[in-house]
Amino acid sequence: MNKIKNIAIIAHVDHGKTTLVDALLKQAGTFGEHEKVDERIMDSNDLEKERGITIFSKNASFHYDGYKINIVDTPGHADFGGEVQRILKMVDSVLLLVDAFEGVMPQTKYVLKQALEHGLRPIVVVNKIDRPNSDPDAVVDSVFDLFVDLGANDIQLDFPVVYASAKNGYAKLELEDEDKDMKPLYDKIMEHVEDPEGDVNEPLQMLVTNTEYDEYVGKLGTGRIYNGKIEKNQEITLIKRNGDLVNGKVTRIYGYDGLKKVEMEVAFAGDIVTIAGIEQIDIGETVASKENPKSLPLIDIDEPTLAMTFMVNDSPFAGQDGKFVTSRNILERLQKEVNHNVSMRLEMTDSPDAFIVKGRGELQLSILLENMRREGYEVAVSKPEVIFKEENGHKMEPIELAIIDVADEFVGVVIEKLGLRKGEMVNMNQGSDGYTRLEFKVPSRGLIGFRNEFLTETRGTGIINHSFFEYGPFKGEVTGRRRGVLIAMEPGTSLGYSLNNLQPRGILFIGPGVEVYEGMIVGEHSRENDLVVNVCKGKKLTNMRAAGSDDAVKLAPPKEFTLELALEYIENDELVEITPNFIRLRKKYLNANERKKHENSKN
Repeated sequence: MNKIKNIAIIAHVDHGKTTLVDALLKQAGTFGEHEKVDERIMDSNDLEKERGITIFSKNASFHYDGYKINIVDTPGHADFGGEVQRILKMVDSVLLLVDAFEGVMPQTKYVLKQALEHGLRPIVVVNKIDRPNSDPDAVVDSVFDLFVDLGANDIQLDFPVVYASAKNGYAKLELEDEDKDMKPLYDKIMEHVEDPEGDVNEPLQMLVTNTEYDEYVGKLGTGRIYNGKIEKNQEITLIKRNGDLVNGKVTRIYGYDGLKKVEMEVAFAGDIVTIAGIEQIDIGETVASKENPKSLPLIDIDEPTLAMTFMVNDSPFAGQDGKFVTSRNILERLQKEVNHNVSMRLEMTDSPDAFIVKGRGELQLSILLENMRREGYEVAVSKPEVIFKEENGHKMEPIELAIIDVADEFVGVVIEKLGLRKGEMVNMNQGSDGYTRLEFKVPSRGLIGFRNEFLTETRGTGIINHSFFEYGPFKGEVTGRRRGVLIAMEPGTSLGYSLNNLQPRGILFIGPGVEVYEGMIVGEHSRENDLVVNVCKGKKLTNMRAAGSDDAVKLAPPKEFTLELALEYIENDELVEITPNFIRLRKKYLNANERKKHENSKN
């Protein structure tokens, strides 16, 4: 049995987890001298590289002082909490990374709470100590307070602290120490992380925490071996989540050397490996010995808090852009996603063309949609809705903890806006740099659509982070979007002349030369009601001249929507049409008469 240490890195989004893994792997000699190494090597997915966030947990390993150290990079955003909860089952300790400038953030609380509940003893790494205005000592104090708030035991409260700048490749135990290399962090890992428990002579037990698909060897299952050993071509029994037993044979075993998968003949208790050969393998199941199959405890995953309806795109432009447009295509893709992603649920509806997807938050659902459009899918989706619960006869709703950093001059307006959305302020700290940090408990409903308004009110300077906190009593009705929309009257191509005439009516979402259809949303009205407009009307050409008629048309740049902003913006009677090349907003009922009929039937 090898000498092994298993450790995960947990942190808030953008506090430097992936950069720290880079530094550890580079200094451990994982890469050859002439090997070209990208920044944030672990962010292998295109979306991760673009957004600079980790979405999928990934494994790597390096050797130090005679030990093999398996290290797992986890997502920092609470929407991907299902990934974090699975990973904590695989490791014996965690590196809790905190930014020396930003300090403790909502997702820091979320991931640390999970780690403490698993009984793990974290090592605290205060990263980015080279940042101007950073205050590492104050951050360590706030981390200690957080441990106390989350009910850490005495052993967990006695956590070691390492100060680091992952970007510059050094770590140290005291702030006064010299900036050299990552050795102090390696030494803390060796000293502090316990060797994995497990008996190599017991029958095989391996818990599957991740699955992926390989074109050559089929479905792969990654997990930690708790007891026994696993050999190539070994006959095994897979214990499903419902208790069913499935017999199979392990055709390949892969370990990790740096970031590369390396084929192995045998692996022992304590190691993290990937196996191939069992097509029915899924997350949370136990790979056990055929002679004496015993299951391991199932992984508890937080329940979804948001639901969204995915529909076949039925707009006049349907099928012009995507390869996969039918309900069968969409259903197969969603089923595949739910198999891999244990924190998502899929439900059928009365309509064969619509499916309800439940997830942990808007970001998780928008990442799924972004991946689908890149794969060639066309789909229409409804406004995200929160999932209510019933407890002792009371209606309960998800409450989020929001941390907002905002310039002092905008504090009043942010408090007022969140007050309207049933937010309750729990903390307020004034910084020395002209910024104030506000902490709110807000219903998830109140935060849907708030980011757009928040960025407008703070002129793009405010920063908001939020994560699920708890289920609390229903807070009453929350005000939605205050303004109506401008709706295209007829199909055609938008013209600068007509758009120019519409500018006083509100904010435009399209420029000239854009193909539109009846019922498509082309702008935001300056008033509360919706307004049907003609964006395709051209200038009447006559041989008469009039003063001002030949003035150049000056259009303000149209407001552009990212996928997240579009999902937040729409109301219940609207949809977002998502295709590989376009994101369009539209009304559910495209025809104005049908919209009126539907309104009258509700009243």
